[in-house]
Amino acid sequence: MAIENAGKAPRSAPAVFASLAMACFVYAAVALLALHFLRPDYAPASNFISNYAVGRYGWVMTSWFLAMSCGLLMLAAALYTDGLRSVIALLAIFLLVVAAIGLVVSAMCPTDAPGAPSTPTGAIHDLSFLVNVGSLLIATILLSVSFGMHPAWRSYRRTAWILTSLILAGFVIQFLTLHKGMPYGLANRFFVVVLLAWLFALSFRLRAAPRQQAGGKLAADR
Repeated sequence: MAIENAGKAPRSAPAVFASLAMACFVYAAVALLALHFLRPDYAPASNFISNYAVGRYGWVMTSWFLAMSCGLLMLAAALYTDGLRSVIALLAIFLLVVAAIGLVVSAMCPTDAPGAPSTPTGAIHDLSFLVNVGSLLIATILLSVSFGMHPAWRSYRRTAWILTSLILAGFVIQFLTLHKGMPYGLANRFFVVVLLAWLFALSFRLRAAPRQQAGGKLAADR
């Protein structure tokens, strides 16, 4: 029976949620890349990615926020159903949900157009940006710490910390370039790229885990 089922590992809940998360993050990456071609009038060096939500093809940026939100919710569900139940891990999962809610707010409240007067909607967007970044930053650190507490995740701890270090570097670079004349737009894109890499890598690990466990069980049965 074990030989007949080789290569047919069950689709566990974490794997299903992780697959959905990966689909969301892939869409987000493609949509963001496409916007650079759809809106060449926005110089990457001097525009945050949020500016793409204003004007032509703004719906694409709005869908990016929603895709990221759905991806974070699916990732949180995958982590929880995978058995990461330490206090630190649960707090990180909670922060992923907070960021997911914040991204919906970002989608509903577009940023102010470059050079335009400030509006309440723009102020809400800016506040949601801070909540989203802060929540995700802390969540990546807490999850990297928690991986060392769970035997099944210890082998992934080094990869998690490498990607988390890149996210921290991206955050620092973003903060240091928040001045007129600085390439804050490029810093913003670097932060988003390394964050997507972290999210995608974690989702892939969750998706692959059931197959790895099934392979180990099959080898033991033999």
